[in-house]
Amino acid sequence: MSKTLELSKQLIARRSLTPDDAGCQEILIERLEKLGFNIEKMRFGNVDNFWARRGTSSPLIVFAGHTDVVPSGPESQWFSPPFEPTIRDGMLYGRGAADMKTSIAAFIVALEEMPSNHPGSIGLLITSDEEGVAVDGTVKVVEVLQARNELIDYCIVGEPTSNKLVGDMIKNGRRGSLSGKLIVKGIQGHIAYPHLVKNPIHLVAPAISELATTEWDKGNEYFPPTSWQISNFHSGTGATNVVPGHVEMLFNFRFSTASTPQSLQDRVHAILDSHGLEYDLEWEYSGKPYITPKGNLSAAISEAIQQAYGVTPELSTTGGTSDGRFIADICPQVIEFGPLNATIHKLNECVGVADIDPLKDTYKLTLEKLLK
Repeated sequence: MSKTLELSKQLIARRSLTPDDAGCQEILIERLEKLGFNIEKMRFGNVDNFWARRGTSSPLIVFAGHTDVVPSGPESQWFSPPFEPTIRDGMLYGRGAADMKTSIAAFIVALEEMPSNHPGSIGLLITSDEEGVAVDGTVKVVEVLQARNELIDYCIVGEPTSNKLVGDMIKNGRRGSLSGKLIVKGIQGHIAYPHLVKNPIHLVAPAISELATTEWDKGNEYFPPTSWQISNFHSGTGATNVVPGHVEMLFNFRFSTASTPQSLQDRVHAILDSHGLEYDLEWEYSGKPYITPKGNLSAAISEAIQQAYGVTPELSTTGGTSDGRFIADICPQVIEFGPLNATIHKLNECVGVADIDPLKDTYKLTLEKLLK
């Protein structure tokens, strides 16, 4: 059994449901200390994080990731228990196999194969608060590093980015996320007396149509156009003869760097006001967009992927948010790369056993290219 596979299984066996690390980080720290890394444990709230660094000179190249996982769902519907790593038909099954304990194992073994007298510096930023609210994890560690002016030159986040083949896609940025909770007010009453009521569903419908058909921006070289979607819509008492007094709607923008949170908020309010609605609207800005233009890091990891997997990756900014959005505040080049994302957060999450060691090789080759 390869060292990367062995460590992957060891981590998967830990029931590290967010934000519980369940001892994963201690396994990593023990191995990193043997490699001469200086370790800083940083606990915020009930979240375990650590920052590890070896070397003091530039460039500083950092691996970033999370040890926490999402709940398994019904364990009876898994091929094997989700926290008992199992190899079946060439696949390693277990919660966190793809997202992202295999990547973390590949980080560690890649470092174990690197000479300790390399030029520059290598770091790791590991959290157990990525799958949850993400307020006491990477963002807090970044604030500590920023306060002491400890900046990062290159960062590789081990998120599962591959689409159909491992290596076919890397993320060089992510869209922002802006959510709204809209309550449109009407007048409740008997449905048989329409002149005595104001139906908020009828009132908001034309505004929804306009919001759904608005072109918010055209995107840019790296981002698709900003999208607006309703995620929840609630109204009514449950009776068939009562006009509701209000309607509640949750919506979300996934937005490009061609727009800003303020510009999107201003345009939504303008549309709602133009329809004469009486409403309350609360906003939640949960993820800012970031972009890494083509440069040294994307070139190095693309070449490494070609060597390890024989695949030429494409750059993409699709998908949800990641901790890369926080790291971008102190690092000009952030790239995400990891296993296939087809089974993440699903029952029977898995990675191909044959893909695990090439992942380690990719990270190691990228380090070697950037530290030349």
